[in-house]
Amino acid sequence: MRFFTQRRHFKDLSEEEILALAISSEEDDARIYRSYAEMLRADYPDTAKVFDGMAEEEDGHRKALIAAFRVRFGKVIPLIRREHVAGFYARRPVWLMKNLSLERIREEAEIMERDAGRFYLEAAKRSPDAATRKLLGDLAAAEAGHETRAGELAEAHLGDEARSDEDRLAHRQFVLTWVQPGLAGLMDGSVSTLAPIFATAFATQDPWTTFLVGLAASVGAGISMGFTEAASDDGELSGRGSPMKRGIASGVMTTVGGLGHALPYLIPHFWTATTIAWIIVFFELWAIAWIQNKFMETPFWRASMQVVLGGALVLAAGVLIGSG
Repeated sequence: MRFFTQRRHFKDLSEEEILALAISSEEDDARIYRSYAEMLRADYPDTAKVFDGMAEEEDGHRKALIAAFRVRFGKVIPLIRREHVAGFYARRPVWLMKNLSLERIREEAEIMERDAGRFYLEAAKRSPDAATRKLLGDLAAAEAGHETRAGELAEAHLGDEARSDEDRLAHRQFVLTWVQPGLAGLMDGSVSTLAPIFATAFATQDPWTTFLVGLAASVGAGISMGFTEAASDDGELSGRGSPMKRGIASGVMTTVGGLGHALPYLIPHFWTATTIAWIIVFFELWAIAWIQNKFMETPFWRASMQVVLGGALVLAAGVLIGSG
């Protein structure tokens, strides 16, 4: 219901306000593109040039819109922005984009142009005024032109070799920041908790006690690994990225690795729970070997020996200690 919001509805805007809204939107988009360019310039200079060019295109459209506004309505442009209009497309805050991949940022720029064009086309269909429909259609065409021009700029500044180099750098950064600490955590959680969990299981043959020990070991190891990873390297010299991201990846995956074979002990029947836990351990260890081979380029046989054989030895140690 309209009385629940203080924002204007698009159909209530005058042509003067619609043109003013287009001007402010073009200005905001240009600033967003420049922020993207500045954010990416150090690591991805070719993509930064693409966003510089897109910002210049937005500036050109804004100047044309201002000129048209002055001819029709004078020099004073009403202050109206997209957040003042109910249902108008929103833009993702720039600081949220810092955690996204390079390809995701490129896709976000394309979505920005498509959203704007689609909004103006739909608004033109609903408008009863012919002049307003023409204005909205012109704006939709301008946004479509932006998307086409973005492709041309990408071809000019971002050739196949440059794109390949930047994508390779982005993949390397992803591996260093997320995969490597996450894999270390998964290995630690999956392997190091085997001995205490299965020692408790065979010593007590009490599923609930075993679960509590496994839960405590997993959560404790996750907290320890998370803080250790975050404190070990600030990422400035090594290039491994944000210590907070690495700490989260390591801590969460450590906890997940331990909980994988602790959760079956919520089943009250000891041997049923233990059999399921063994099956989970089998898949956990081979999954770790596969991740090492895929992302860390470790030969599969070597990864298998390191993880599967090591895990089997820790598991056997836990069973023997608990059975003794």
